[in-house]
Amino acid sequence: MEKVIEESKQGESLILEHKPENKKKLFIESYGCAMNFSDSEVVASILSEGGYNTTNILEEADLVLVNTCSIRDKAEQTVRKRLEKYNAVKRTVNPKMKVGVLGCMAERLKSQFLEEEKIVDLVVGPDAYKDLPNLLQEVEEGRDAINVILSKDETYGDISPVRLMSNGVTAFVSITRGCDNMCTFCVVPFTRGRERSREPQSIMAEIQNLSDGGYKEITLLGQNVDSYLWYGGGLKKDFEKASDMQKATAVDFEQLLSMVAEGFPKMRIRFSTSNPQDMHESILHVIAKYDNICNHIHLPVQSGSNRILKEMNRLHTREEYMALIDKINAIIPDCSITQDMIAGFPTETEEDHQATLDLMEYVKYSFGYMYAYSERPGTLAGRKMEDDVPEPTKLRRLQEIVDLQRKHSGFRTQEFVGKTMEVLIEKASKKSENDWSGRNSQSITVVFPKENYKIGDFVNVKINSCTSGTLIGEAVGYSDMN
Repeated sequence: MEKVIEESKQGESLILEHKPENKKKLFIESYGCAMNFSDSEVVASILSEGGYNTTNILEEADLVLVNTCSIRDKAEQTVRKRLEKYNAVKRTVNPKMKVGVLGCMAERLKSQFLEEEKIVDLVVGPDAYKDLPNLLQEVEEGRDAINVILSKDETYGDISPVRLMSNGVTAFVSITRGCDNMCTFCVVPFTRGRERSREPQSIMAEIQNLSDGGYKEITLLGQNVDSYLWYGGGLKKDFEKASDMQKATAVDFEQLLSMVAEGFPKMRIRFSTSNPQDMHESILHVIAKYDNICNHIHLPVQSGSNRILKEMNRLHTREEYMALIDKINAIIPDCSITQDMIAGFPTETEEDHQATLDLMEYVKYSFGYMYAYSERPGTLAGRKMEDDVPEPTKLRRLQEIVDLQRKHSGFRTQEFVGKTMEVLIEKASKKSENDWSGRNSQSITVVFPKENYKIGDFVNVKINSCTSGTLIGEAVGYSDMN
C-alpha cells in the first residue's frame, strides 16, 4: 500500500492510503469530538477494503462523507453548510457523487435528511459503519440507505484504522464507546448508546502497530475512559450479571493504563475524557508511577453550582469535585487540569454563575472549552426544562468565564518559565517556518527553533517566555524518551 502525504485546507498533514487496485475515491470530513475523528479512521479502513482510496479533493470524490456532531446547535449548522457545499459540487461538477452523513447528527436527524430535505444518499449511525459496503450497494441500486441501530457490543476492535489526519507521531486509540451518564443536556447516550469496553489485547495490538510505525504518543479515547471495564464483552451495566470467573479476570481502567505504560515505555500516553465521579484515587497513583503517562487530566465540571449540577444530573457535587482536585494536586503536583463549562443552563442565576467563577478561581485551570447552553432536542433538558436564560445574559456570562480562563491560562504558563520541559515535536509552528511546535506532558504548546531536530523527536526545551496559551523556549538536547 502506498502512502501519500498532502496538505489539507486546515494546514494539517493528510495521509492518504492508496491501494493501486482501488478505483473509487472517498472524501471524508469530521467535526466535533475526538471520537468522531477516530471513527472516521475506522470508516476509511472499512471502505479501503471496499475499493475506496481517500482524497482531499472534493470535486473528484465518488463518495463524500461528513462525520457529524450533535452536541451543540452551532456544530449542526456547520455541518448543514458543508452539505450545501457538497450538493452544489454534485449538481455542477460531479453528478455521480454520493453524499452521506455519519455520526451523532446522522442518528438524530435520519428521517429529516433522507425523506424531508432529501440532501443525502445515505445515513449511517456510529455503530453501523461495518454495514457501509451494503448500504453503498443499496445507493448504487437507486435506493436511499440508512442504518442507525445502536449496538450493545460493537467497539470496532477488529478494525485497523487508516490514520487520516496525522503527523505520523500522535494517534487516537479508542477503548470505550457510549455513555451511561444521563446528563440532562447531553445527546451522547441517545446517539452512541450505552457504555461498552474494548477487549484489552486488541487495544495493545493496535498500540503495537502504531509503535512499529514510528508513532510516539497515543491518546486512549472514550466518552468516559475512567469507567472502562472489560469482562468478556457486553454492556458495563450488565457486569453484575457476569460469572465469577469473568469478574475475577475483569480489567478496569487502572489496570489497562498500567498495561499500556509498562508495555510501551518509549511511548507517551494520554487519555480523554474523564468523568469526575469515575476518576478514583487509584488512577492518580498510576499516573504518578509511570513517567510516560502525561501529567494532564481533562476533567469536565460544567458548572460550579450544586443546584445547577443537580439540574444537569451530574453525579458529583462541587465539594466532591474540589476534593478530587486537591487529590490530583497532592499526588501529581505538576499536573495540568482542564475543563468543560456551560454558561446559561436553564434556571441559572447570577449566584449560580458566581459559583462557577469561584470554582474556577479555586482550580485555576490550564485551559478549557467553554460554551453557552444550547438546547438539544431529545435530551431531558430539551424536553422538560425551559431555556429561560436570555441570550445576552448567556453570552455575557460566557465572556466572563472566557476572560477568567484566559487569566488563569496565563498564570499557568508563567509557572513554566525558567524550567526545562520534555517536548514531543509534532509539526512546524504556524507562525514561523523556522520553529517547531509540540506539547509538553501537561499538553501545553511549546515553540522553539528547529535547529537539527525533526518531527517525532523528544527534546528537552528550556522555557524562556510565554503567552497565555504557548510556551516559548530553546532546545537543550534530546530527552531520554528517544
